[in-house]
Amino acid sequence: MSEQDYRKNSHDYWDAIYQRSGNTTESVKTDDWLDLFAEVIAQAKEPVLDLGCGGGNNTKYLLGKGKQVIACDQSEKAIEDIQNNFPQITEAKCFNMLDGLPFADASFTVVIADLCLHYFTEKDTDFLLGEIARILKPGGHLMFRVNSMNDVNHGAGEGIEIEPHVYETKNGTLKRFFVEEDIKRLFGRFAIEYCQEEIMSRYTLEKRLFRVCVKKM
Repeated sequence: MSEQDYRKNSHDYWDAIYQRSGNTTESVKTDDWLDLFAEVIAQAKEPVLDLGCGGGNNTKYLLGKGKQVIACDQSEKAIEDIQNNFPQITEAKCFNMLDGLPFADASFTVVIADLCLHYFTEKDTDFLLGEIARILKPGGHLMFRVNSMNDVNHGAGEGIEIEPHVYETKNGTLKRFFVEEDIKRLFGRFAIEYCQEEIMSRYTLEKRLFRVCVKKM
């Protein structure tokens, strides 16, 4: 399957998810994963960038903490819902991250990328992390969560392995599952300040993931 196929399948899959979701302001669930980094987030003077915002879980959390937010996603429906449910956001942008991030160099102190950096090949992951490093100010932070290889309830080891720990799913999309060594290698351009495998209980079945905070050196 070609890169263009994976891109189209990813867009169509997630747009369909949000078409069915019926998200409202009240139905969007938040969890406390960002509490650990509350001091860093509080110091941000610029809007916080919420990459892969989806239904708005982290946007809702950040707004509740009094932060300005720029919410971004590849799904037109997700962005439409974000604008309707959270009209107080600073901005909402719809784009595919593989086309580059449409922001100037050193624009942000804090970037959030929750459960959106584990859908790419190694080459594309490296490109995306370069883009995030580009738009972060020196000393700025990226906070993210990614699938763990122990996440058996959500597809770890399932499908066709096209690269180590990267699988083509039955939906024709890509899904990466990380071990700690992958994070150290792929995020080597950053200083890793926190990296811990954890369990998230927001879904029906528990999800195993890594919660990570890195700093631009």
